[in-house]
Amino acid sequence: MNDFLKQAISYENLHWQIAGALILACIFGYFADGDTAIFGVNLVEIFSFFGGLFMNALKMIVVPLILAAIIMGVSNMAGQESFGRIGGKTVGLYVVTGFFAIFTGLLLVNLIAPGDIDPDQAQALVESISEDDVEVIQSKVKDRSAADLVDIIARAIPSNILVAASEMNLLALIFVGIVFGTFMTRLKGDIRVTMERFWQGIHDIMVVITIWIMRFAPIGVLALVGKVLMLSGFEVFSVLLWFFITVLLALAIHFFVWLPLMLRFIGGINPIKYYSKIVRAQLTAFSTASSSATLPVTINSAEKAGVSTRVTSFVLPLGATVNMDGTALYECVVVIFIAQIYAATTGTDFSFAQQLTVVVMALLTSIGVAGIPAASLVAITLILTMVGLPAEWIGIVLAVDRILDMCRTSTNVTSDLTITALIASTEKEELSEIRAQGSSTEAEAA
Repeated sequence: MNDFLKQAISYENLHWQIAGALILACIFGYFADGDTAIFGVNLVEIFSFFGGLFMNALKMIVVPLILAAIIMGVSNMAGQESFGRIGGKTVGLYVVTGFFAIFTGLLLVNLIAPGDIDPDQAQALVESISEDDVEVIQSKVKDRSAADLVDIIARAIPSNILVAASEMNLLALIFVGIVFGTFMTRLKGDIRVTMERFWQGIHDIMVVITIWIMRFAPIGVLALVGKVLMLSGFEVFSVLLWFFITVLLALAIHFFVWLPLMLRFIGGINPIKYYSKIVRAQLTAFSTASSSATLPVTINSAEKAGVSTRVTSFVLPLGATVNMDGTALYECVVVIFIAQIYAATTGTDFSFAQQLTVVVMALLTSIGVAGIPAASLVAITLILTMVGLPAEWIGIVLAVDRILDMCRTSTNVTSDLTITALIASTEKEELSEIRAQGSSTEAEAA
């Protein structure tokens, strides 16, 4: 019995512990609500405390880990042909997976048509938008415009690296890391060796700290997910059931079909083996709803699967900043869903040209607006305004947005990890633990 308990709580079975925490969170969400108290203390406040500690612990190591990883990765690639080659392939695959995600969402939202409802029901949904929802939307999108797409480039070159670090401006940290790593290679003699050992030591320490923090992941996951479910409840899904199903189904197709197919046929990688290696990152992304906070776990998971630091140190931080497949898909579905409700209430149809505009804008905003607060909310508002739909109607989906945010973040992180494995495979890395049997790449390696 003691051996069974030791095995159950071991780090190797952490993904099962997190899965158990998710189930327990659902139980809390079903039987408890925002007013439930234990020993006179509100349960939501307890969960907020422990969930906040877990999130802060993960965020604490993001900045030093990104800087160390990128500096080491760039210094290893600087002056080599592989630097430009890896960068080009990374950006290209980000665009490809983004379009796959958006078109999947576009297809399903048109087939299922969750907003194609009775005019009276549509009007009731519109009237259900509270003044509080409108205030939330206005506060988050205040002073935001399409100029944010251009501003993201300016944010990449920080005037103060310490401010960029405190704000977790990942794009700025990536830029500084690339510059520092490139010029570090121009040092000569012992000083270069010392700097390389210093940053390698920082990276290794951050990995060890990540593993330690993840031992508390089940508690953090229970707190974060349990709080969301207790506050939102399950009754909100009845009104927006078909919208919720549409988004989940589209995300599932991207998660379980397109990404695995790319792994198998482009990278010669067994998707089941690879997903089993990265499941901790997927579950952490789901519970935290933050690609940035999950980044330490994402990097650790990819390296556990056999991907080299040379690849993970460049591809994953960049992916956590600009590769948002789940977000792009969600933006597309929300805008078309609101367009369908608009058609039901006003009789004005949404044209094919307008839908194409949504596709392009969803891709651009998922990349460009990802670095600012309330990214998806800002992006959706920009798109709604551009295609002539009432921006405040985004309040219709706010009730289920937090749950779907968790799902699309997990999809974002899985896409990052998929592209990382594809880059590693095309760079002829061995990846022996996740290779598909009989793959051409495996044959070449043999």
